[in-house]
Amino acid sequence: MFFKKSKFIFRKFYPLASLGLLTILFISCDGLLKKDEEKKVIARVGESFLYHEDLAPLLTENMTKGDSASFAINYINNWASKQLLLSKAKINLSEEKLAEYNALVDDYRTELYTRVYKEALVTQATDTVITDQQLNKFYENAKENFKLKERIARIRFVALPKGFLDKDEVGKRLKRFKKDDVRYLDSIGVQFNKLNFNDSIWVRYSRIFEEIPPITVDNANKYLKNSQFFELEDSIGVYLGKIEETKDINDIAPLTFIKPTIEQVLLSRRKMDYLRKLETELLDEAIKDNEFEVFENKK
Repeated sequence: MFFKKSKFIFRKFYPLASLGLLTILFISCDGLLKKDEEKKVIARVGESFLYHEDLAPLLTENMTKGDSASFAINYINNWASKQLLLSKAKINLSEEKLAEYNALVDDYRTELYTRVYKEALVTQATDTVITDQQLNKFYENAKENFKLKERIARIRFVALPKGFLDKDEVGKRLKRFKKDDVRYLDSIGVQFNKLNFNDSIWVRYSRIFEEIPPITVDNANKYLKNSQFFELEDSIGVYLGKIEETKDINDIAPLTFIKPTIEQVLLSRRKMDYLRKLETELLDEAIKDNEFEVFENKK
């Protein structure tokens, strides 16, 4: 932060009934929630079956019998619709299209499995600690790539209620900001509408505009300047603030401001390096164990 629902009736499902392709075998909701060692069929479309074990986990304990029944009916009908559409698609699509889509499905399945597996390996094996030395080295070597796209500042300020009796004392101590001043301001901080004493953190101008409404895009150059102290007022209260330092657009971003970005870049590189090494080791091991071969096509 910058601051401080027995009985139920099946609904008619006319599209399925008219096709005569669906047989629904539905047991009571109590039966659906009981453990059964046998694979119990709930519905069938052609050669595809929907089983009790597919539906049971979706029926939660906080559902009433009526809620469970309604959910089950909708689920079964949706499942049947998909199966019927799939069957029709397979009949009406050309062999070429079916082959193309099956290849896409296979690619997606492979990508999904391998991605999840690689993510698990990376999480387990990759060190996520980025040291200050690594941060500094990367920053110094690439700082020209970290130019600001918006203005930022280091600021401390307080927002006082209107008529605050010790406004002048607060302003004096906020300007000076020695240890005794900080202790004093902290001790009466509960009386302030807002406060921010951490002037070592860089803040976007847009955030300053939100917290101190009297400062706007139009007058920012007047109040947001290095070492500038300001006292402003609106219908809510009085704002006292001291600008420690500002940075303009296209200035090199301070390391503390872009530290999270650099950490993500370094972690991403570390993960990519690990994955490249992993893939190389997998290939080498597969070749060594005669699990992987590349055959030359001799003409």
